[in-house]
Amino acid sequence: MLFLVRAFLILALAEVAFAQSFYPSKPIRVVNPFPPGGAVDIVGRPVFERLRAEIGQPVLMDYRPGAGTIIGSEMVAKSAPDGYTLLATAGQIAINPSVYPKLPFDTVRDFLPVSLLATGPYILLVHPSVPARSVRELTALAKSRPGQMNYASASAGSGFHMAAEMFKLMTNTKIVHVPYKGGGPQTTALLGGEVDMMFSSPATVLAYVKAGRMRALGVAAPQRFAQLPQVPTMSEAGLPGFEAESWYGVFAPAGTPREIAVKLAAHIDRIAKAPEARETFTKVGLEPGGGKPEDLNERFLKDLKKWAKVAKDAGVKVE
Repeated sequence: MLFLVRAFLILALAEVAFAQSFYPSKPIRVVNPFPPGGAVDIVGRPVFERLRAEIGQPVLMDYRPGAGTIIGSEMVAKSAPDGYTLLATAGQIAINPSVYPKLPFDTVRDFLPVSLLATGPYILLVHPSVPARSVRELTALAKSRPGQMNYASASAGSGFHMAAEMFKLMTNTKIVHVPYKGGGPQTTALLGGEVDMMFSSPATVLAYVKAGRMRALGVAAPQRFAQLPQVPTMSEAGLPGFEAESWYGVFAPAGTPREIAVKLAAHIDRIAKAPEARETFTKVGLEPGGGKPEDLNERFLKDLKKWAKVAKDAGVKVE
């Protein structure tokens, strides 16, 4: 009997090893928890198109937006851990555990980080009518008008919301939150003067800043942004350590063999750092990602800790 059990175990392990060595042998589905045309779509599509050419299998984007990315994320968390269902998402995945009282999955336990796709700093922006041309001037203005100024976000609990709450905490200001249904409506609101300020990513605002339709006051990154070299970092502008950025990455269900994650990461690293992809990302103000699963995991855990503190200190909860 013991011999039979051992034989079955050996056969099972051999089958797993065989499947991994020939991975992928069928189409890969990449779940995008955002609507078509969003930043994950812009970032992911060129990478996944080249991935399809490299692996010789279709890589199909499956859009499952809703509930702050929870719907699509849950689908992946509960999928078979075989490398054929992946999640292409944004840094929102590191925020949700702190702002949603109950999630239908454990964000740390149920996902395996694979690789970064791209990164980009958040930018602090104001409408041209706001009489502030620096972060210090904006802070002074907000303090002189407590509760009278407002800021837009893509939604309650979004990265842009959390960045603005971190700004309020660090400057001890009272600014009213006005949530919108997505980055597009948020941007439209600032362009139309419905709100005074917002944080956003270069991908959606760079053209408007260069056209003078909104004013950039600070870049939430350690270094200045190459496409807006005249805009200081938030640290240079008077808020040391203020960092917040957009990042986009690929995750797999927990339990997916590490060999598969490493194999996928190697493909994505090569594709994301190729001249064609770099050019695509640069046009929308992003830096190519890539790297190993450990690199994405480190970034994910760091943001998880940071946004948990902001959410607690600012009292942010999304029902």
